[in-house]
Amino acid sequence: MPIHVEVVTQERKVFDEPQADMVLVPGAEGEMGVLPHHAPLLTTMGFGELVVRKQGREERFVIYGGVVDIRPDKVVVLADLAESSFALDEARIEAARQGAQKMMAEGVPPEQNRAAQLELRRAELALKVKNKMKARGSILRIVEDENGQ
Repeated sequence: MPIHVEVVTQERKVFDEPQADMVLVPGAEGEMGVLPHHAPLLTTMGFGELVVRKQGREERFVIYGGVVDIRPDKVVVLADLAESSFALDEARIEAARQGAQKMMAEGVPPEQNRAAQLELRRAELALKVKNKMKARGSILRIVEDENGQ
């Protein structure tokens, strides 16, 4: 029996796969593997990489916090922010990382310090996932985008 996986943000449904084999979730206390028939669980997620596997293919997402609702036949990821690893723009990420580092090095008002730290953390996570994808070479996607890729 497969497991249905949905990744949702406040803005939109990012991903929907009704026939996944396994999901790796970046839980707040560490990574958690979810297979069909998993015990029901509601838990928070930290920053990390969400991996959905189906028949030797993978779809990966950078998750920036949220909650996950796990049921025996379905996993619903309610992410604060989520990006497909295939949509990550390395130049944009590097520019954001450098901008956040510069703000922190120059010193920012206390009300902006947390935002700069958060932006730096997001950029470093996205770069880590993007570099992991490049190191692995071509990974087959579960679904095709609107361009057939």
